[in-house]
Amino acid sequence: MATKLKVNQDVCLGCGMCVGNYPEAFSIDDEGKAIVIGDLDEASVEEAIEGCPVGAIEKD
Repeated sequence: MATKLKVNQDVCLGCGMCVGNYPEAFSIDDEGKAIVIGDLDEASVEEAIEGCPVGAIEKD
């Protein structure tokens, strides 16, 4: 089952780590911030959340 994610735009630095690790789920918008474009399985969700250096990725 897929888990919905969101990126806190006030916290995101646009480093692109999430895009590099999960290009199917994240992209960088015109403002240089990460956005969610797809879903991840539960194990990958936890890895993405923990892998964000500023904690901008959250469950929605």
